[in-house]
Amino acid sequence: MEGQEGTQQPQLALAHKLFLLNHPAVDDIEKVRLRDEALSFVVAADMAPLCETLAASSVLSVDQKVLDSMRAKIDDELKKLDEKIADAEENLGESEVREAHLAKSLFYVRIGDKEKALEQLKITESKTVAVGQRMDLVFHTLQIGFFYMDFDLISKSIDKAKNLFEEGGDWERKNRLKVYEGLFCMSTRNFKKAADLFLDSISTFTTYELFPYDTFIFYTVLTSIISLDRVSLKQKVVDAPEILTVIGKIPFLSEFLNSLYECQYKSFFSAFAGLTEHIKLDRYLNPHFRYYMREIRTVVYSQFLESYKSVTIEAMAKAFGVTVDFIDLELSRFIAAGKLHCKIDKVAGVLETNRPDAKNALYQATIKQGDFLLNRIQKLSRVIDL
Repeated sequence: MEGQEGTQQPQLALAHKLFLLNHPAVDDIEKVRLRDEALSFVVAADMAPLCETLAASSVLSVDQKVLDSMRAKIDDELKKLDEKIADAEENLGESEVREAHLAKSLFYVRIGDKEKALEQLKITESKTVAVGQRMDLVFHTLQIGFFYMDFDLISKSIDKAKNLFEEGGDWERKNRLKVYEGLFCMSTRNFKKAADLFLDSISTFTTYELFPYDTFIFYTVLTSIISLDRVSLKQKVVDAPEILTVIGKIPFLSEFLNSLYECQYKSFFSAFAGLTEHIKLDRYLNPHFRYYMREIRTVVYSQFLESYKSVTIEAMAKAFGVTVDFIDLELSRFIAAGKLHCKIDKVAGVLETNRPDAKNALYQATIKQGDFLLNRIQKLSRVIDL
């Protein structure tokens, strides 16, 4: 299930099309094109098991004759693969037996039979000795996990891969695993860890089977903006040569990043509006769309207020290119949620910042933890006395 360099793995490209087919923001004409493309791919790859699932959920409809033809082809191919396995076990060595089982595993992956693919991959693993080859099997399992968005399978596979690396393993596979884990973290809303893993992989990216390099940079920038402080963002993202060579190809992304760093808030909001559609139509980011929108606004509002002890609401509205009422409503929500450390003087039309004292907060936390520890010790002493 592995794409060639520079090419996304076909099943994952199909997964994105199936996601768009169910998305309400995609217009009907575009859905007709996507449905035709998805159906053509599914039929060409003889993906009968997946067809049945999609037909049951009314995503795709397949003629019964076509479905029967696909099943017949699958049965013929499985018969040939079983014959190769039997021949290898009787007449050839362990390496050839493993390759025959691997071919059957990849066939199940190709036709979209998740359960049988995972079962056959386990059998193949039992025939595999080399750590690198066992790692490749884990990558196949991870790709199945991302196709079905099975986060439990992905999490267990990543842990398994890490355990394998303790036995050995080359740097190329270790770097690939970082991207897989980064995508998993991003898909489960752990943007901070995702940003760190993506940034570690920028100069060594070879995971084209998951997504193109442009998409990788898109994810890296988005996760970094809400995770890194201003100094780190400048060093690792804004000035990164690998990002600079690609960022201009992605609509609105360069303006989005640079306007935030350069405090050009009106331009930032303009680019922000342009990027929302891109984020909304991404199958990994879509579930976190509203959360990401809130977090990025928290970052930009905090950055603006950081420069002032007090500022008029009108001045802030002008800086962002929005109305006073909009800023008033926005900030009141974030203040109430504890996201922004300021208060609104509605009568004077002024925002007053009240940043928490870091030293005082640390002192209070120490006192609280000390009290908790003393209580535990007292309870323990009573038990000992008894």
